[in-house]
Amino acid sequence: MASVTAHTSTGSGRDKRSPPHILTLVALVSVSTLAMNVFLPSLAPMAAYFQTDYGIMQLAVGLYLGMNAVLQLIVGPLSDRYGRRPVILWGIVLFMLATVGCLLSTTIEAFLIFRVAQAAIVTAMVLSRAVVRDLYPQDKAASMLGYVTMGMSVVPMIAPAIGGKLEIWYGWQANFWLLLACGAALFVLTWKDLGETAPRAGGSFRDQVRDYPELLMSPRFWGYCAASAFASGTFFAYLGGAPYVGTNVFGMDSDVLGFFFGAPALGYMIGNGLSGRYSARFGIDRMILWGAVGQVSGLSVLLALTILGYTSPWVFFGFITFVGLGNGLVIPNATAGMLSVRPHLAGTASGLGGAMMIGGGALLSVVAGKLLELGGGALPLVLIMVASGVASIGAIVLTIRRNRRLAAA
Repeated sequence: MASVTAHTSTGSGRDKRSPPHILTLVALVSVSTLAMNVFLPSLAPMAAYFQTDYGIMQLAVGLYLGMNAVLQLIVGPLSDRYGRRPVILWGIVLFMLATVGCLLSTTIEAFLIFRVAQAAIVTAMVLSRAVVRDLYPQDKAASMLGYVTMGMSVVPMIAPAIGGKLEIWYGWQANFWLLLACGAALFVLTWKDLGETAPRAGGSFRDQVRDYPELLMSPRFWGYCAASAFASGTFFAYLGGAPYVGTNVFGMDSDVLGFFFGAPALGYMIGNGLSGRYSARFGIDRMILWGAVGQVSGLSVLLALTILGYTSPWVFFGFITFVGLGNGLVIPNATAGMLSVRPHLAGTASGLGGAMMIGGGALLSVVAGKLLELGGGALPLVLIMVASGVASIGAIVLTIRRNRRLAAA
């Protein structure tokens, strides 16, 4: 599994390169994930630095996710029109410039503006998925996506711990120096290794956007998007609420919170490994259903323990591993499903589906942060995660029924 094997060699000049090494695809997703969560244990100290309250500082998560959603609506059609490679490279450059802006910010307003601009790195994550789908059929693509995301699952497991330590030792800015260095390294790696995997479509960008109705009219596309969005919604709610729970409910310092914060990644790594090994054997629908049910089962136990008063960092973050396990099974398989509804629109589908997932996540992240400030300990956060997980089960059940009707027709 040293490299991905291309079906075609398209493009000209620099585009005529060997297909990317799988580690390049892992790196594209990893830096995107690093940008999302490395600084989260530092939110409370950053709020003090910028002399603002936690609710405002937490917008660095919600607004970032919101811009991720908006950009994914644009990135997909752009990559179908101009190719995966140039869009990824430009996204990395913009991310690096925005990171410099974060480092130079002296007010919360300036920081939030540049933090939102950092969302340009989403091009790497979105289009790495499209690259895989360019090269493989549906079930094989799900397996490859499982391996890719399993490889990057180490990042969210260790990034918060590293970020917490960097903040303690050198201040919150150290996290953004790390992001800048990773962005530069990713640009060089992508420039050297990632060739073009999709033939360039004809027509204008407006023509590409006109393809959205073709996807939006498909109940199967909606079903896979909803299953992925609600399953990942549990994780995004966690991103928005866990820093508050760790700091204000459990009284944890940044470095200790960083150690616990990566709990979902442990389950995510296991789930991705299972996806990589078994998706081609059992099919994507079963894997999605099993992942959604497993996620809700673990969170339901956590909900019961929280209501009964059995709360501690070990209990809370321990059961949060089920969030990662469910996402590791649901996301790669649901992604393969939504990209396979209209294979010729893989980039557009990846962007549109990702926008739905991240947009919903941004909303849940902000809601979780606001509800936690009203009191009730960790209970509001757990309730939001359980509700989102149940919705994911409902979405995939309806999609499975739809697929069976189409097969019988």
